[in-house]
Amino acid sequence: MVRRVFEDRLTELHETLMAMGLLVEEAIYKSVKSLVDKNVELALEVVLDDKQINEYEIEIETKCFEFIALQQPVGTDLRRIATMLKVATDLERMADHAVSIAKATIRLKNETYLKPLIDIPKMAELVKEIVRESLDAYIALDREAAIEVSKKDDQIDKYFSMIFLELVEIMQQDKERIHQAIHFLLVAQHLERIGDYVTNVCEWIVYLKTGQLVDLNK
Repeated sequence: MVRRVFEDRLTELHETLMAMGLLVEEAIYKSVKSLVDKNVELALEVVLDDKQINEYEIEIETKCFEFIALQQPVGTDLRRIATMLKVATDLERMADHAVSIAKATIRLKNETYLKPLIDIPKMAELVKEIVRESLDAYIALDREAAIEVSKKDDQIDKYFSMIFLELVEIMQQDKERIHQAIHFLLVAQHLERIGDYVTNVCEWIVYLKTGQLVDLNK
């Protein structure tokens, strides 16, 4: 009976983590769409919805510490709880970057973009894709899938390098565009950082499955 209660509570916590993950996915999508469409209302939604994501993280953190204090889990159970804690933290940080992108939309609302946004939306789509795939790998406890997802971060880094070089060239050619180009560069950097946090999630999936801490950022 005690074990059944433990498993039920752990399942509830797992479901909370998945709900948090879905909100983070949505935040990434909305933040970039708001930038592309110059949709300030959508950007404000991202900022406001971040409160719920933060509350999910606090709830998960609090319950995980309660598990550790009251149940004194060991072995696989302890790894499951530790992984939830770490994944929740990484998801919250992803959401923070989405908020920063949304705030860029608000700052640029009255400006005519220096060029159509093409590569940033493509980069964002890939970022959103690997967030989803990392959560799927977590649900399935699929170590191999997690490793494959982490490899896609290289593509995100390539997007960032390409966007960086293009924006630097624009800034060198026209100083009046420096302010806006810096905002777009920061947006690309936020997306790149989300990709790094996805890799962290993948590392924790490997840890949960094998008990080994690995570095997938190589």
